[in-house]
Amino acid sequence: MTRRYLPSLAIAVIVVALDALTKRWAQTAFADGDLILIPGFLGLTFVENPGAAFSLFPDFGQVLGVAAILVTGIVLWSLRRPRPGIEVAAFGLVIGGALGNLVDRVTRGDGLLDGKVVDWVNLWWIPTFNVADAAVTVAVFLLLMQAWRTRESS
Repeated sequence: MTRRYLPSLAIAVIVVALDALTKRWAQTAFADGDLILIPGFLGLTFVENPGAAFSLFPDFGQVLGVAAILVTGIVLWSLRRPRPGIEVAAFGLVIGGALGNLVDRVTRGDGLLDGKVVDWVNLWWIPTFNVADAAVTVAVFLLLMQAWRTRESS
């Protein structure tokens, strides 16, 4: 059974590490000002986000922290059965994304789960986001693609 969890957990660890490293980099590199790479399209900035991915639900930080814990538990529970590789990868991305932002909620606030999440990628009309947010977004895409493929083959 441990072998079933290993690929997802490895992906999650990579996401959490990349997320933490890039957030720390953004905090030091862009605290004094933004870096515009492609005007009107792509910039790098430092934003402290009290809400959800892409700056949604700004007053629900603690609820989102609890949700991240629950989602991680549910995804781990669902891995007890064999899954197609694409789902295993997507579940690892979900766990990594949830835990990446949870680390900020735990370590960047004064109380329990009230820390602000660091966002740093500013892509044209999409609200500023981070590696953890991107991982969850990619996971949703992969899971939708898998569901579509499964539906088409049945």
